[in-house]
Amino acid sequence: MLNKILVTTVLLTSSLFAHTAIMSCFDNGDGSITCEGGFSDGSSSSGVKFRVEQNGKVLISGQMSEDSDFTFKKPNGDYSAIFDAGEGHRVHISGKDIVE
Repeated sequence: MLNKILVTTVLLTSSLFAHTAIMSCFDNGDGSITCEGGFSDGSSSSGVKFRVEQNGKVLISGQMSEDSDFTFKKPNGDYSAIFDAGEGHRVHISGKDIVE
């Protein structure tokens, strides 16, 4: 009985940590940026919240498309792209790190 409880606990705990949020962004060279998101276990990020912030203000907000991407007009100055799938599943990328 104790072994069954232990195995069940391990399986449930490992499934909670089975994926990590990931995102990459690139400059399209036409004044727009595309960010692609997902999870390390291959899960789709369709519908996951996405936003662009500058100086603590939200400039752009939306959700990842059914293709798990989001394209936006590149803001002037410093900004951050944020993939927000909830607590422990947020990815921030600084605009200065986004290149063609």
